[in-house]
Order: sequence, then C-alpha cells, then structure tokens
Amino acid sequence: MAELALTELSLSQFRSHPRTKLVLDGRPVAIFGPNGAGKTNLLEAVSLFSPGRGLRRAAAEEMARAPGGLGWKVAGVLRSLHQVHEVETWAEPGGTRQVRIDGKTAAQVALGRIARVLWLVPAMDRLWIEGAEGRRRFLDRVTLSFEPGHAEVVLAYEKAMRERNRLLKDAVRDARWYDALEWRMAAAGAVIGENRRAALARLAAAQVGAETAFPRANLSLTGPDGSDPGEQEDLVGILAAGRARDMAAGRTLAGPHRVDLDAVFAAKGVPARLCSTGEQKALLIALILANARALAQDFGAPPLLLLDEVAAHLDAGRRAALYDEICALGAQAWMTGTGRDLFSGLGERVQHVEVVEEAGGSVLRPLGAFSG
Repeated sequence: MAELALTELSLSQFRSHPRTKLVLDGRPVAIFGPNGAGKTNLLEAVSLFSPGRGLRRAAAEEMARAPGGLGWKVAGVLRSLHQVHEVETWAEPGGTRQVRIDGKTAAQVALGRIARVLWLVPAMDRLWIEGAEGRRRFLDRVTLSFEPGHAEVVLAYEKAMRERNRLLKDAVRDARWYDALEWRMAAAGAVIGENRRAALARLAAAQVGAETAFPRANLSLTGPDGSDPGEQEDLVGILAAGRARDMAAGRTLAGPHRVDLDAVFAAKGVPARLCSTGEQKALLIALILANARALAQDFGAPPLLLLDEVAAHLDAGRRAALYDEICALGAQAWMTGTGRDLFSGLGERVQHVEVVEEAGGSVLRPLGAFSG
C-alpha cells in the first residue's frame, strides 16, 4: 500500500509558534510537553492539509500569532500515493485562507485529492451526550474524508436554506418565491443524504471482521422526529408542506441540517449516550480507526491521524492496542500527551518531539532520528 506522510512541516507566526520546522521520516509522531506549551497547535497546523477550518474550526484570523497582527503560514512536504507534493496554506491579516500545491494556487477541495486527515480531540469526548449539531459535524467530516466534494454540496444547501429562512422571517407568503429555493435545497439535500449513507456503509464494512480491542458501533441516521431520513418522502414535498410551521418558527425545521447520528454499542445493544465515559471514548476511537481502514482501501493510503491527548484516557492495555493498530495500518499518527512515558509502548516505531514554552512562544526539542 502507498504511503501518506508529512516529511517536512514548517510553521510561521502560527498560534504560539513564531517559527517552527520539523523534518520527519514517516513514522508516527509523539508530541509531549506541559499543558499550554503548544502541542495541539501543531496538530491544528497538520489538520490544515485537508479542506475546511481545521480541528478547532477556527477562522483564519484566529490562527495568527498574537500580539503582532501578522499573517501566518503553514507549509509541508507531503508524500502521497508515490508522489511528493509541496503544500502551503496561509492567510494575510484580514484575509481568507489560501492554498498553494506544487507552486500553483489551488482551491481547498484540491487538498482532498492528495491527502486525507482524520482527528480525535478532547472536545469530541462528549459527542454522544451533547446536541445533534456536533454529531452532524462529525458525520460530515467522515463523509468529507470519503468524498471531498461533499463540502461544496453542503455549502450549496446551506446557501439556499439561508435565503428561504430570510423569506420565512419576512413572512413572505407567495409560493413562487419558495419553489425555486426548495428545489435547490432538495437537489443538494439528496446528494448530502446519499453521501452520508455511503460513508456510514463504509464504516460498517470496515468494522465487520476487524480484529480490534475497541468496540463496534452500529450507526444510523434519524430525522428530528425520530424517523429514518432515507425513508422520508421527497424533500420538496416536505419543505412545501412545512412552510406555515417554518414561518411560525422563523427557520427551516426539516431537512439534512436536522438529521442526527445515532450510535449503539453493538456487543451490549446499549445506545452510546447511555454508555460509560470510557466506553464512549472507546467507541469514538473505534470509529476513527474504522474510518482510517476504509480510507486506506478507498484512497490507496492510510490517512494522517491526529490524536490529541488520546493516550492519557486509555488504560495500558487499550493504549498498547491503539498503538499496534496504528502501526499495522501504516498510518502517520500525530499524538500528543504531557509525558514521554505515555508513548513508551511504541518503542522505536515512533518519533518523539518535546514542546516547551520559551520567551512567550513554543519551541520544539526533537528527539530521535530526525532534526528540527
């Protein structure tokens, strides 16, 4: 199987890193240091090698080092599918994020054609017990990993919905104003649903037969009324029939933006929201690993994995199992933790990087078979 790995990473005025450079050899990367030193900022930088706003969902101006008001830049050399690419992404003060691949300006969606990036961060630990919005975001990140064009379809749907919501708030009753918007929403919504269901099918297939220490999750989609959105009548009819109700609410109450993701701990038949904290974390890890296995087959190389503080929340047995699965997959995983000992189970299979804070900024102390 081909490799996907960053062999160089450079940060300039990005978050707490005034200037940082790493030269890597493709193995997993263990980043350790005290809280607040800038470990997660490194993972966020790597997450920008995929379309979107990164693992923090931050606006471009929020990524700039403060104070100073300067722009920021992240660059890297990416080995992907037997090719080598130079990738740069940056933002000038007050500007939007820009991307350049091999010296040529590119749209963000082009990143999805040369790389896949998955992440698991502590903010996702409450995924199963908080609101549906976070689960939809997780679902769409999974879907985007399989279908990079998914983001554009979601944007088209949301644009049409915003225009419809404006009509609803203004109490416009002329059906002609709604018809065209609802057809646009329905066209995009059908693709969104198809993409999401295909992504869940890939996760299910990747979990079946996999020998893993992490539990299998049964996933399904439901609408706000508990129905399966795949069984609902045509979205155009739903939107037209719901205009009066939507006008009273001032917003669209049915559609792909209201879908929820349900998960059940398969071996126990228990909904994820009712599982223990440890079981919920294990289910999340299982889904990330299933996503990675499926991508390795579909894309031709395992994705970059960004695992923030994941080792600290696992017992020794599951931690060793996670490391073994990462290495068996052949993925370049970027992992953070407060101590180097958290990664001792990886032995020579990992590269170590220590992050410390000096003079108000993050400084790296690489350890192992690379320089920085």
